[in-house]
Amino acid sequence: MENFRKESDLLGELNVPLNAYYGVQTQRAINNFKISGQLLSSYPQFIRGLAFVKKAAAKTNYELGLLNENMYFNIAEVCDEIINGELHEQFPVDMIQGGAGTSINMNANEVIANRVLEKIGKNKGQYEFCSPNDHVNLSQSTNDAYPTAIKMGLLQMNATLVEKLEKIVEAFREKGREFSDVIKMGRTQLQDAVPMTLGQEFEAFAATLEEDISKLNNNASLFVEVNMGATAIGTGLNAPIGYAALCAKNLAQISGFPVVSAPDLVEATPDTGSYVIYSSSMKRLAVKLSKICNDLRLLSSGPRAGLFEINLPPMQPGSSIMPGKVNPVIPEVVNQVCFKIFGNDLTVTFAAEAGQLQLNVMEPVLSHAIMENIHFLCNALDTLREKCVAGITANREVCLNMVKHSIGIVTALNPYIGYKHSTEIAKEALETGKSVYNLVLEKGILSQEKLDEILDPRNMLKPHNR
Repeated sequence: MENFRKESDLLGELNVPLNAYYGVQTQRAINNFKISGQLLSSYPQFIRGLAFVKKAAAKTNYELGLLNENMYFNIAEVCDEIINGELHEQFPVDMIQGGAGTSINMNANEVIANRVLEKIGKNKGQYEFCSPNDHVNLSQSTNDAYPTAIKMGLLQMNATLVEKLEKIVEAFREKGREFSDVIKMGRTQLQDAVPMTLGQEFEAFAATLEEDISKLNNNASLFVEVNMGATAIGTGLNAPIGYAALCAKNLAQISGFPVVSAPDLVEATPDTGSYVIYSSSMKRLAVKLSKICNDLRLLSSGPRAGLFEINLPPMQPGSSIMPGKVNPVIPEVVNQVCFKIFGNDLTVTFAAEAGQLQLNVMEPVLSHAIMENIHFLCNALDTLREKCVAGITANREVCLNMVKHSIGIVTALNPYIGYKHSTEIAKEALETGKSVYNLVLEKGILSQEKLDEILDPRNMLKPHNR
């Protein structure tokens, strides 16, 4: 039995798998672009974004009298199937490709057309009854449908990323509450500073990550401005009057996002500024996340020759040669994810800059870099929360002993004995090994009662009057 059907395009005939819903142009992309191994099917939100766009376009064309009712209803029903997760395996195009997204746009057009043909009792490839170009792609170009689908995908993905971020913020905040009474030394430049609580340290982790929730949402809100109706370069050739505004309205209703038509479609078609600023917000989050992981690795260092103020959950043996060694593997892997985010952000920058004249043909690698970053960050946030943060415990005695023996507590004496005398006390303590407390009493600088009050670590955790 023949396992292929023949389809043709301007380059000639090509064999397409008989049961495939995609067609000749998708098959050419499969043959041409064996690049990243990450296929469109790896990003279900992007596929749903394509279905949002195609459904909105079909509805607009129907309302403007360009599609008959049966054709519109069939296209809309297939789009709903895709939105609900069906047929996603029929999107096998590599995310990185030439052609400014034409292969991905045609992949969607062909899958929808062939599924419509199946629904009306025709064979796949009988495009005279439902055409990928003349019906599914009606009043569109890749240059407006593709970037709009990217934005619809990114809006969905951002919602997931923010949800993951909110969960890890709460996990750090819970640890902040748990460690609120654990007194420890704060450090600047890896040197003893002044006392704080471990709870304050973990609450600071929560606060710094929480700031990025609004940044991500604010920057993602730029994606609601779309260029549907621009067609090839923004002039709207082959789109009817009123199409742009009506399509944006329909897309908003279908997607649930407050989509609006860009005020200048010629400007909007090559513009990738929204991608750049959103990517930068992910980089900012990754910078903070990596710094937190650095801190967790430092705070848990040891157990005998490091800080050893906290314990990270042991996840796996740490060495093939050193018995008993356990490494901070979860913060380490999250650090590496963050490095990947940094690199992909640079890719976005170069890809955005490479736009020329009325189109940016580098949108495939740009969109892939951003979507990959979101995917990596979502997994990293869950992994860090579930396999690390939730199980962190405090070494309370270690923390307290470091405070008692630290030179840093001399800072609290500055307002009472002056910086010069405090420096002398600190220097002598370092040279002799004596405690700051005993030296102040020996020299008769302050009474024991006053010194106890000043150097009580709990009195050094917040502002107070002398």
